[in-house]
Amino acid sequence: MPKEGIQDYAKVKFKRIVLFFLIAILLALLIVATRSAYVQDVLRTLLMRIEELGWWGPVAFVATYNLATVLFVPGSVLTLGGGAIFGLWWGSVYVFAASLLGAVFAFAIGRYLCRDRVVKYMESHPKFKALDRAVSQQGLKIVFLTRLCPLFPFNLLNYALGITQVSLKDYVLGSLGMIPGTIMYVYSGSLVGEVAAIGAICQSTSPHTEAAKWSINILGFIATVTVTVFVTRIASKALEESI
Repeated sequence: MPKEGIQDYAKVKFKRIVLFFLIAILLALLIVATRSAYVQDVLRTLLMRIEELGWWGPVAFVATYNLATVLFVPGSVLTLGGGAIFGLWWGSVYVFAASLLGAVFAFAIGRYLCRDRVVKYMESHPKFKALDRAVSQQGLKIVFLTRLCPLFPFNLLNYALGITQVSLKDYVLGSLGMIPGTIMYVYSGSLVGEVAAIGAICQSTSPHTEAAKWSINILGFIATVTVTVFVTRIASKALEESI
């Protein structure tokens, strides 16, 4: 390769690395900002306003949850608030519907805004292309297992899955894995019963709450190990086939 070509390649590579780190830093700052006490107070205030809306409450709650999901705002406060406002049954229904819709919106953004760039990148990297294709073939299992596992960041995962070949059908069906965690958080919120007291839920010593948390943690640990082994095998097989 001519010297000029090597220099141009090095410049392009450097720009890509800088862009990657800038995006990573931006996401990190955004996530830290959304976890601040101020944002949590704003969410609690919104929940109290939603509680006063009567029949329009569920609509406002779903819309707020959708926006929070797209903007990387953690949904724990909103999920607990759903339990406090609507109770266990309807709270679980509204939270799951809201989180699923928000996840689909984020998935669509990742798919239609970023997917083309990923495809162009994979054209010159056949191994990544083979891995992407292999992941898509097991999309339902992967999405379901990652939804069961609380260690995988929900909001970031929505966008990440959008740039893979995972089909929308598998993505939606796999998202049923959110149900156990949703019910646990909504149940915890329903025990509190008041939106203003949600901040103290983490210090709750209720035997029922602790049992639910331990159950979800154990389930999440099993899902983490399973999805790690599963994806590793898929990646190894895909890379072997691409050679």
